Amino acid sequence: MEFRQLQYAIQIAAERNFSRAAEKLHIAQPSLSQQLSKLEKELGVLLFKRSTGSVELTYAGSVFVEKAQRVLDMAEQLRREMEDIAEMRRGRLTVGSLPMTGAHLLPHVLPVYRAAYPDIEIVLVEETTRKLEQLTATGATDVSLLSLPLVEPALDFVPVLVEEILLAVPPDHPLAGQAEAVPIARLKDEPFVLLKKGQGFRAIAHNLCDAAGFSPRVVFESGNIETVQSLVAAGMGIAFVPRMVARPAPSRPSPVYLPLAEKPTRTLVIAYRRGRYLSNAAEAFIATFGRLAPQLEQRS
Repeated sequence: MEFRQLQYAIQIAAERNFSRAAEKLHIAQPSLSQQLSKLEKELGVLLFKRSTGSVELTYAGSVFVEKAQRVLDMAEQLRREMEDIAEMRRGRLTVGSLPMTGAHLLPHVLPVYRAAYPDIEIVLVEETTRKLEQLTATGATDVSLLSLPLVEPALDFVPVLVEEILLAVPPDHPLAGQAEAVPIARLKDEPFVLLKKGQGFRAIAHNLCDAAGFSPRVVFESGNIETVQSLVAAGMGIAFVPRMVARPAPSRPSPVYLPLAEKPTRTLVIAYRRGRYLSNAAEAFIATFGRLAPQLEQRS
């Protein structure tokens, strides 16, 4: 059964005449008759009673035409819905983000995206790095804002922002008044406050220490970068922090932020499942981030 045969049967039923139906369908009458006979043979029932000058539906024909019309209506509705999605008149975008990164970047990006595409529903998912990689790899999120390196091999990515990593120390720490950048090797015996396992920035901190020839002595862990900074400000240890969060808090004690001699950075990316079709909504989200990247780097 072919889609066009449904259209032929409906048109014949509407016209009750092969010649007029063929004219409306812009095909030759013999071709129309041939296609109908082929359909009836495939179905094993007679759809129309032919007589001189007229065509009448059989019972089977009435049922067939009614159902065929529903199929065509649903197909047209589907076409229009897909057209709306393609032209960004409707749709849904599920965005994954780390709480730390999302809190500082998404408030600048999402309003711009929403203003350009007001009919796209945005669903935000905040999770740890490892969990977001899994969600993105399985298609549970369309895109996710993550930092390199990625562990999940099924992911591809588009770099969107590079930011400096700073050292946070307590206000009374001996390094707090130092004007020079601090070599990471000098921190070998310091107590560290790190994010919990599963957070991408924890892996970055470990990598920085490993490259300097030591493993960090971890005294406290937290799932929240603000808590990490508060613990540092209270004298509980030191921490690496991305520049975007390195801002004094007026309502509470803050760490002192120092540059590192190695000038380490982290690269933020928008990740998506490799080989997956990216919707127009997802492509537009990536493009929005790209346009705003220079401003975001200045803010960070």
